[in-house]
Amino acid sequence: MKPLPLILAALLLALCAPADFAQGGNESRLHSDFRREWLELHPCREQLVKPCSEFTFGHLAGIGQTLVTGQPLHIALGSLAPQNGFAPGLAFVEHKDFASERRLTFDIDAVATTNLSWRAGAYLTTYKLPQSNQTIGVVMGTPTAKAKKPSVQVAPVFNLYAEATSLNRLYFYGLGPNTLQSGQSAFGLTQTITGASAILPLNRDGISFTAEFNGRFPQLRPDTNETAPTIAALYTEATAPGLTRSGAFFQPGLGIQFQPTLFENRIRLHYLANAQYFGAIGAPYSFRRWTADIGQEFALNRKVTLIAANPHNGPDSCASAGTACPHISTTINNEGSITLRLLLTGSAAGAGNAVPFYFDPTTGGSNIDGNPILASYPDYRFRSPNVVLLRGTVEHSLPKLPLGVYFSADAAKSPLTRGDIDFTNLRTSYSVGLTVHAGGLPVVYLLFAWGGNEGTHTTFSISNTLLGGSLRPSLF
Repeated sequence: MKPLPLILAALLLALCAPADFAQGGNESRLHSDFRREWLELHPCREQLVKPCSEFTFGHLAGIGQTLVTGQPLHIALGSLAPQNGFAPGLAFVEHKDFASERRLTFDIDAVATTNLSWRAGAYLTTYKLPQSNQTIGVVMGTPTAKAKKPSVQVAPVFNLYAEATSLNRLYFYGLGPNTLQSGQSAFGLTQTITGASAILPLNRDGISFTAEFNGRFPQLRPDTNETAPTIAALYTEATAPGLTRSGAFFQPGLGIQFQPTLFENRIRLHYLANAQYFGAIGAPYSFRRWTADIGQEFALNRKVTLIAANPHNGPDSCASAGTACPHISTTINNEGSITLRLLLTGSAAGAGNAVPFYFDPTTGGSNIDGNPILASYPDYRFRSPNVVLLRGTVEHSLPKLPLGVYFSADAAKSPLTRGDIDFTNLRTSYSVGLTVHAGGLPVVYLLFAWGGNEGTHTTFSISNTLLGGSLRPSLF
């Protein structure tokens, strides 16, 4: 943990230092980008009209956007796993274009929270630059119908990444849908993920294969700083598989996704079927997992097109079309959508093996990736190898404000066996709250949830990817 503050301090000094780079013909792309970013942070440096104040609304808004989206260096903001807090840090983003019309982009970031949890990673993406008639998929931003540019190309997109996450506060209540709150225990987890993934489009109808191959290296540790007992005080290897032995895993996965947009990008479909294998090395924890994720999103305003994460961006980038992120307009658009989702996940271990509990998906509050399911319950409340989720969501911006209103209804459960993956005995939960919009996307959520039989739950979270950035590797 000690090197992390030194890395952040060095990157911060680089961001604030004067841009005394050469401006002649020998200036490199990196020097040019640093010089341009420094000038964006000091808008009066080349202002022809005197006097010039950097404290006008327009200048302050531009400076703020550069601080959180600028390239090659910007402030990284986001939430780590629930109970581990808000994590500020820094991110470095660059790209290189080759004569073969291939682009290489890479991000490096590091963030930390007040409870000393942290995440650091490096992400590399390569793809062929789009031609005018060689794109498929979903629209980015809110362009007009004539100017829309789908985000997935016919050419494949390849990713390499290495990410380490250390979380000091996680909860375990036992396995299955009928555990008790009195079974709460605490533990810590560090997981390093190194791997590669690809999107392999088949045609311009939005159909693509997905592929991944990851190495996962989880390490459990006790948490004795909580009011809840540490996990080993209440559970054993039999009741929490994976508790007494740490293993390394090789994890391949294959899937197919269908992501067309309909009616001038006012309806976006996201259908995914995926199969993964977690092969344990030196421990009896090998298992298989399948996932079916069916989502449909409908725009509530005819003048607004729907926005999706862009697979050409890293998690810290929103500038796939050029060297800078699109300007975040201070004019608030009338944006909103209705989303319907069905998620089914099942897991099976071979003879003599068990699914380690730290790779089990959870329902209740938010899961370890920060995604809420049955948000009125405590975080990580129900844990099992299988999940059933039905969800409806409505989100819409407020007039003349960068805020939105949000409502969702969940019906879900965590069945202990695959034979119980059905739509009976579902728990329900409802959430209402406010979102903060930036670039047409809700990025901050303040939600109040109710409807279960264990009270209410208020959550505050900030997206851990930049506007339009691709998702980070899942921690389970």
